[in-house]
Amino acid sequence: MKIGLVVPGGVDRSGRERVIPALLWLVERLAARNEVVVFALGQEEGPGEWPLLGARVVDLGRPRRAAFPGTGVLARTRQLARAFRRAGPFDALHAFWASPCGFLSIAPAPPRPPVVVPLAARDPAAIQPPGPACGLVLRERVKVRIALRRAAAITAASLPMVREAAAAGFDAELVPLGVEAAGFLPRAPRRASDPPRLLHVGSLNRVKDQETLLRAFALCLERIPALRLDVVGEDTLGGEVQGLAARLGLGGSVTFHGWRPTGEVRGFLARADLLVVSSRHEAGPVALVEAAACGVPAVGTAVGHVAEGDGMRSRAVPVGDVRGLAEAISAFVSDERLRRRAGEAALAWATENDAERTASRFEGIYRRVSSGGVTVGG
Repeated sequence: MKIGLVVPGGVDRSGRERVIPALLWLVERLAARNEVVVFALGQEEGPGEWPLLGARVVDLGRPRRAAFPGTGVLARTRQLARAFRRAGPFDALHAFWASPCGFLSIAPAPPRPPVVVPLAARDPAAIQPPGPACGLVLRERVKVRIALRRAAAITAASLPMVREAAAAGFDAELVPLGVEAAGFLPRAPRRASDPPRLLHVGSLNRVKDQETLLRAFALCLERIPALRLDVVGEDTLGGEVQGLAARLGLGGSVTFHGWRPTGEVRGFLARADLLVVSSRHEAGPVALVEAAACGVPAVGTAVGHVAEGDGMRSRAVPVGDVRGLAEAISAFVSDERLRRRAGEAALAWATENDAERTASRFEGIYRRVSSGGVTVGG
């Protein structure tokens, strides 16, 4: 098949920096069996093309500032449509995620290839009735709804996302974004004197809600003073989270490591006893899948893969529940047998849903929609 992937970015020439690892794992496996062209909506400042993992990347460059409202979207749609025509024809397009990639891929007038659209973490808020928690302007809500209405198929990385889509009248297929086999690491050797280690992976931002994480960690330290927390992720809040850690007196117990490439993150996973997720909403997250692939269980807020763990490979508490998160962390840290059983369950799940299985599932969807077996979004 000839497949076009439309991505916001994450496909840097280096294959290491400014990348989205889950996309690279998918691209590599799809390109091993298909002709794959990846359209990026601004990886670099200007347009460009380069090979990556057996695929060809066509970068449109970053958009120019529009003179009038709406003209920028129209110009971008035309630019992407021209890129499709030059590189096509395609059996299917796969747009990550509904806005802007899905909307821009679907906006051109037919005929066009069928478009597969995965749900992003914020998409359920866009397709539900407006409310104070939505946080999306009207035009973004419209873009998401148009993309999902016209999609040939909709996918979701976790069962909670599938259920949220169904509640809004959209049929989404479950396709977890798995990790590559190289992510399956043995546990690092541990000494009896080593402190128990928690790991949090994710950009420092409002959605990841590190405030809840740190306040829960502070409560845990009252019970388990030796506990340590590693935080890995780009700081987008200008030191606000580190400032909170200092005010809570956590300076000697929590370490902020900043952004780290995937290879280095795996080193943190190999040493971690428990992954902690504090997000307000998530489609996955992929960090949990990577942790599971290393036999590391997770506790966190009831989002994405955390919520679907059923207490076996992960344990979930309500979003924003500081005390509940602290109690869940303490329970896992204090019970090695519980932690080991949860880690084994997590590893079995990650093995069943690795990157190869993800690519195979998507290929099945591409074949179906390209042959006319279209699943209309809603």
